[in-house]
Amino acid sequence: MTTLRVGWEEGRIRRFSMRGHTGFAPAGSDIVCAAASILAATCANALESVAGILPLVERGEREALMVVTLPAGMDGQAAETAQVIMRTVLQGFKDLSEAYPKHFSIVD
Repeated sequence: MTTLRVGWEEGRIRRFSMRGHTGFAPAGSDIVCAAASILAATCANALESVAGILPLVERGEREALMVVTLPAGMDGQAAETAQVIMRTVLQGFKDLSEAYPKHFSIVD
């Protein structure tokens, strides 16, 4: 099972931490893993390319870990755009969790 933990700070999403293998199918054929991975990667990429923010990204292949954290001290339009991106990606994760509850869960 893959677990997504959402880190909140003052009512705003500060980070996503995703860990574990979904176990839906063998590696290379796991559509749940692929969906979760692309959501996390899209989040990190959109923060940089759309919001102009360089997120802190941590990856760990062995433990199937990906963490995306917003930098401290953000304000203004970039911070607002970052929240739109983070909340949009969270909705995608929620949809994935509802479709595959035995393989993907969210701790919010």
